[in-house]
Amino acid sequence: MNIPDQLKYAESHEWTELDGEVAKVGISDHAQAELTDVVYVELPEIGNVVEAGDPVAVVESVKAASDIFAPVGGEIVEVNDAVQDDPSLVNTDPYGAGWLFKIKTEDASPLEALFDADAYGAHIS
Repeated sequence: MNIPDQLKYAESHEWTELDGEVAKVGISDHAQAELTDVVYVELPEIGNVVEAGDPVAVVESVKAASDIFAPVGGEIVEVNDAVQDDPSLVNTDPYGAGWLFKIKTEDASPLEALFDADAYGAHIS
């Protein structure tokens, strides 16, 4: 199972990478493996303001649909249109081309409560 060290992980299997005030969000390798073949991704609207913990996107597979939650509050500043055109990117490259959205935040403190790579690995084992 691929669990990059530089990311933070939510109990609900989203990953987050903070770059200044912008948090990039996707789902973990574990989550995509559990979902199996992702067939549809619903992304938030750019400009939406969200709170940490809000459901902001949906990933649907042949097995189930899963809400994707905001790890921090802020404004949606970018979405990955490529995953809407090719949802399988979530399966084939969950930490690269399969990212979902970016949030500009003024308060990154909610990320402190997320798992680091080692803790997430323990959580999913």
